[in-house]
Amino acid sequence: MRRPASLLGLILLAACGGPGGEEAPPPAPLTRAATGYYCGMIVVDHKGPKAQIHLRGRREPLFFSSVRDAIAFTRLPDEPHDIVAFYVHDMARAKSWEHPGDAAWTDAKTAYYVIGSDRRGGMGAPEAIPFSDEDAAAAFVAGHGGRIVRLDGIPRDYVLGSGEDRQGGTP
Repeated sequence: MRRPASLLGLILLAACGGPGGEEAPPPAPLTRAATGYYCGMIVVDHKGPKAQIHLRGRREPLFFSSVRDAIAFTRLPDEPHDIVAFYVHDMARAKSWEHPGDAAWTDAKTAYYVIGSDRRGGMGAPEAIPFSDEDAAAAFVAGHGGRIVRLDGIPRDYVLGSGEDRQGGTP
């Protein structure tokens, strides 16, 4: 039985990571050389969860000193949208709030986020705090307030405005 060429093409595209043929790279190590995409500051000098975004055709990821800034990047119309990987620190596995560590990265699309808590991100602003485990996120909420949302449930104003969570109070 002959398979249509278009079906074979779709199978090959899927095997290569999608339309760009680029597979998602693993998270890059966070070193002192990593500077924040928006702030230009050394990322490891900031407390709290960080993020990295890998773009198609770019060897090094863009680093962010806060998860909230990285989410804003994905929602701004003038930023590149050829994202092949988006990683955030999984605060359920982080070494500490001050230094989450390189072993704690998780896929941003599958994480649970706590917004509206009493914890501040790397730049001292309200943060979207990621967890790979919903129970860990709930335990964090019990100690620090806020509410749990998925990436697409984070309000636009939370990442592109003042950070006020209108449904969960002001962080």
